[in-house]
Amino acid sequence: MEIASICSGSSGNCILIKSGDTNVLVDVGVAKKRVLEGLDYFNTSPNEIDAILITHEHSDHVKGLGVFLRAHPVSVYATKATIENILASSSIGEVDKELFEEIDSDEEFFVGGLKVNSISTSHDASDSVCYRFDDGDKSCAVVTDLGYYHDDIVESLKDLNAILVEANHDLKMLEVGPYPYHLKSRIWSNVGHLSNEACGQLLSEIISDKMQYIILGHLSKDNNYPELAFETVRNELMFKNIDLNDLGIEIQVAKRDQPSCDIKI
Repeated sequence: MEIASICSGSSGNCILIKSGDTNVLVDVGVAKKRVLEGLDYFNTSPNEIDAILITHEHSDHVKGLGVFLRAHPVSVYATKATIENILASSSIGEVDKELFEEIDSDEEFFVGGLKVNSISTSHDASDSVCYRFDDGDKSCAVVTDLGYYHDDIVESLKDLNAILVEANHDLKMLEVGPYPYHLKSRIWSNVGHLSNEACGQLLSEIISDKMQYIILGHLSKDNNYPELAFETVRNELMFKNIDLNDLGIEIQVAKRDQPSCDIKI
């Protein structure tokens, strides 16, 4: 199994999951050209993509979906409300509605031989989810865009080998930064995004002896730095008596606007 970030940030997200003969994209939140460049970087043809899984309808997760589907039609999995919002968006353009497959949040389904679990998240979207992938004894997850985490999310993310998880913002940078108060309130609310500290706290509850890799993703351009996210998450884990070096867990930070973090488990 392989997890690789074509891009991951507050302005665009697209993650590649490869397992055996099955290849899926999680979100297409950047232009088709950048998706194709990312796929080529990871030695994957767009014709090898078996499905696209959409987490929610915000533009940084779907802005390139319409153009990609018109050139490379594949099945798109998303919740009913998410699909309705996507199809109603003028920015998506005309797409084949038959490509869309409705799923429920907290549902198990298969794409080829890859088992997928959709996991409901708390975000200011119509019916947002994150995804866990299992193939035999290998598993990974892509977990972004959640204002807070709860026991069901923790339980759904146990015994992973790898995870790409949101470390969106530094609390102090957000507090003193240039954003208007209503936007700050939205980001740190229960339907916003995980801070670096909250990311570390979530990780402290799901790390097991199976975990090999952690990728920090969906970083804010204005309210975070890769080095700050890395150090804050690591320090939060140390506070919980979790030493990544002792456990042999590698932690990386996904780049916002270029391919990075090609992890094989």
